[in-house]
Amino acid sequence: MRESRLKKRRSNWQDEDPLSGMANLFDLAMVFAVALMVALVVRFEMIEMLTQADFTIVKNPGTEDMEIIIRKGEEIERYTATDAAGDGRGRRVGVAYQLEDGRIIYVPETEDPPSAENGE
Repeated sequence: MRESRLKKRRSNWQDEDPLSGMANLFDLAMVFAVALMVALVVRFEMIEMLTQADFTIVKNPGTEDMEIIIRKGEEIERYTATDAAGDGRGRRVGVAYQLEDGRIIYVPETEDPPSAENGE
């Protein structure tokens, strides 16, 4: 009786596909790849790339390799800093301040300047 059980186990083992374990390894590799991509997105604080919201990202502000990435709907535009001066006509629309921690804050100018009556 023991011998027949042993033969059954051997025959079942031999009937299995030798490459069936590779499918599990492929699944594991795919899960690892997706987890790595999510971790990189979170690490570089680019969660906005996964949402439908419009956004603007400034990479390396104030340096030679500064880059601005703007997403409007499905369209993504990239602008890189150059040493060339802009030309043309325009008007001043605001002021930018760099804080001690490196953040840059843009303050748009209003059409109506503050009045002296309010003590400002």
